[in-house]
Amino acid sequence: MGKPRHRQQLVLTLLFGLWFPCCLTQTTPPSRTNLGPTPSSSPQTERLKVRLAGYPRKHNEGRIELFYKGEWGTICDDDFSTANANVLCRQMGFVSATGWTHSAKYGKGQGKIWLDNVLCNGGEKSIEFCKSRGWGNSDCTHDEDAGVVCKDERIPGFVDSNVIDTQVDESKVEEVRLRPVVVTAKKKLPITEGVVEVKHKDGWAQICDLGWTIKNTRVVCGMLGFPHERKVNKNFYKLYLERQKNFFLIHSVGCTGTEVHLAACPMEFSKPNATWPCTGGMPAVVNCMPGPLFTFGKVSFRTISCNVRLKGGARMGEGRVEVLKDSEWGTVCDDRWNLQSASVVCRELGFGSAKEALTGARMGQGMGPIHMNEVKCLGNEKSVWSCPFKNITAEDCKHVEDAAVRCNTPYMGLENSIRIVGGRSSYEGRVEVQVGSKWGTVCSTGWTTKEAMVVCRQLGLGYSMHAITETWYWDSSNVTEMVMSGVKCTGNEMALSQCQHHKTVNCQRAAAKFAAGVICSETASDLVLNASLVQQTVYIEDRPLHMLYCAAEENCLSKSAAKANWPYGHRRLLRFSSEIHNIGRADFKPKAGRHSWVWHACHGHYHSMDIFTHYDLLNANGTKVAEGHKASFCLEDTDCQEGVSKRYECANFGDQGITVGCWDLYRHDIDCQWIDITDVKPGNYILQVVINPNNEVAESDFTNNAMKCNCKYDGHRIWLHNCHIGKKHKTQNYQLSKF
Repeated sequence: MGKPRHRQQLVLTLLFGLWFPCCLTQTTPPSRTNLGPTPSSSPQTERLKVRLAGYPRKHNEGRIELFYKGEWGTICDDDFSTANANVLCRQMGFVSATGWTHSAKYGKGQGKIWLDNVLCNGGEKSIEFCKSRGWGNSDCTHDEDAGVVCKDERIPGFVDSNVIDTQVDESKVEEVRLRPVVVTAKKKLPITEGVVEVKHKDGWAQICDLGWTIKNTRVVCGMLGFPHERKVNKNFYKLYLERQKNFFLIHSVGCTGTEVHLAACPMEFSKPNATWPCTGGMPAVVNCMPGPLFTFGKVSFRTISCNVRLKGGARMGEGRVEVLKDSEWGTVCDDRWNLQSASVVCRELGFGSAKEALTGARMGQGMGPIHMNEVKCLGNEKSVWSCPFKNITAEDCKHVEDAAVRCNTPYMGLENSIRIVGGRSSYEGRVEVQVGSKWGTVCSTGWTTKEAMVVCRQLGLGYSMHAITETWYWDSSNVTEMVMSGVKCTGNEMALSQCQHHKTVNCQRAAAKFAAGVICSETASDLVLNASLVQQTVYIEDRPLHMLYCAAEENCLSKSAAKANWPYGHRRLLRFSSEIHNIGRADFKPKAGRHSWVWHACHGHYHSMDIFTHYDLLNANGTKVAEGHKASFCLEDTDCQEGVSKRYECANFGDQGITVGCWDLYRHDIDCQWIDITDVKPGNYILQVVINPNNEVAESDFTNNAMKCNCKYDGHRIWLHNCHIGKKHKTQNYQLSKF
C-alpha cells in the first residue's frame, strides 16, 4: 500500500520532558474490520489510555501513544488529519488541536503500532470509534509515528481519573551539564569533561554509573554540542567523588546512542524522598571531543564538511541544509525529515545532536537542484550521504519544502565580554567590550558591516542591519573611555576580540560621539544571481555613439569613449540579462533612505545606491581588462514565486527593494546592462558579476554574491560557458582602460 506524503509545517518546542498520561473511560471493541468501526460484541471494562510522549515537546504536544491490551503503542501517520488530532486532544482533556505531526517528529516510539489509516470525522468521543485498518493491523514503521499539538486550554470540568504519578512528574530530564572536579582560577571553555548532572528542583543531581555505556556518553555529548565521545579515566575521579555527598536521581540508563536527548532514553529514577546509594558505583563521568571549530579556542563561523553546509541561519549551528553532488550545491526536501537525520548533519559539521529538525523552508529557500528526498538516517551515520534517501523528480518537491536544522553547540561564554547599550531596544546600541577588567567603547574609524556582523553574532542577536559610526544620539550618560580601536574583521569570527585590532588604543575621535554602534536583526536578505540566464542571453552589440549620451553621463562606458568622435562611431558592448533573486528571510532594501536618492534626469530615474553590481572582464591572472557597473536605478520586484506578492515598484518615486521570494530582472537591452569591450583584444577571459560588492546592505550570506563564467572572444563573437556562483576573484589593476 502506498504511503501518502505529508508536508505540514509545525513549530516544535525545545523543552524536553517525559510522557504526560491521560485517559477517559471508554468501552474498547475487541476487533475492527478493515477501515471501518465495529461495535463491541460485549462491554469492556478496560480503559483506553492515551498519552503524549517523545521529544522535544511540552505538556500539550508530543507523539501519540495508546495503551491497549496491556501494551503501549503508537499511531501511524498515514491518512492522519486535523480531525483525528481534535479527537485525541479532547480525549486527553484539551479543547482542540492546533496541528499534528508526521514522520516521528517527536522521535520513534517502541512496541506495537496499534492503529493505521485512521479516519475520524472529528466528532467522535474516542479515537477507537474512528475508522481504521483495525487494532494492530499496520504496514508502517515507527519512522511514521504520528504526533499532535493540542491547544493549551483544558476542557472546563474535565476530570482525569488516572492521577499522574508524582515520581514521573519529578523525574523530568530537561537540563544537563558537566561539572569539572578540578576547578581552576580561569574556567576554560568549552567544558568537555566532567560529572554528568541533571537539573532537579532547585539544584543538581547525579546519575549512577552502574551499567553506564559509551552510548549514553554519546547522547550527553551530543546534547552539549560535541560530535564525538571519548573514554574517561575513572581512576582520576574515583577518589575525589567518593568523598563527596552525592544525590543520585537516575540509574540504569539505556541509550542506543542515536537519541538527541537523555530524556528519550529508557532510565530508572530513585524513589521520592529517598537517597539511592549507588552501591559499587559512582557518579557518571563523560569526556567529549569538541568539533574542529572549537579546538584550541579557534572558534569560527565557517563549517568544515566538504559535502554538506548550512545556509541562512543567524547563529552558529543552524541553517538550511545544502549538500554537494556532482560539483553542484543543492537542498534537501523535508519529507520524512526528522531529528535523527538532522543530527547526522549536525555531527558531520562538528556540532552536537540536533535541537530541531525544521521543515517548510524555515531558514529560507535555496536555489538550484534539490538533491535528496525522504532521508532516513538511523542517527549513527558519519555522513548524511550514508543515509537511505530518494532521488528527486520534478513533481516531488519544491524549495518551499527545504529542510533545515538547529544544532546543539558548545557553550563558549562569548556573550559575556561584549554588550550594546543606549539603544531603543535590546537589538541596537553603542558597542562596549571588556578588555581585562575594564569596559569601554570601540573606535568607529573603519567600522563596517563586517565588524558589526561579528558583534551581533557574538551577542546571539542575528545579523547586523547597520554599522553605526556616530552614536551621539543614543544615551551617553554612562559613556566609558575607548578601549579598542583599529578593528578589522573578515566577518567569520565569533567574537570581536578575534578580529585584528590595535594593541594600544589609537583613535582621534571622541568616545561619546564616534563610538561604534550596531543595529541587529534576526533575519537578513540574501541575493543570488541566476547564473544560467547570463549564459543564455549573452551577445555583442555595436551601439552607435549617438544612442549613448545618457550612458556616458552615468559613466557606463570605458574611459576611451571620451576621446571618440561623437556622435560618430560606435562602442562594442558585451550585453546580457541579470536576474537577481532574494532567497533570504528579509527584504533587500537600499541602505540610504529616499531622502538621499539622486535624480538622474537623462534616464528619468532615481539612484538609491552608488554601486549595486560590478561587471568585470578579467584575464587569466585576475587583471581587469574591462568593467561595468550598475547603480540600483530601479530596484524592484519584477516577478515573484507563486503565492508571493510584489511590494516594490520604483515608478513615480516608489519604494525600491526586492521582496523575499521575488527577483529583479535587468534585461539585456537596458542602458548600462553591459561591459564596454571596445578596447578588448580577442582571447580567453573570465566574466565576473558581483552583487552588493561593497557589502553596504546586510545579507545572511555574502559568499554567494559573485558569479563567474569562462569567456571566449574571437573579435567578432563571444561565448560563455561554466557560469556558476563562486568566490569573488581577487582583481588586479586595470590592464587596458577604466572609467
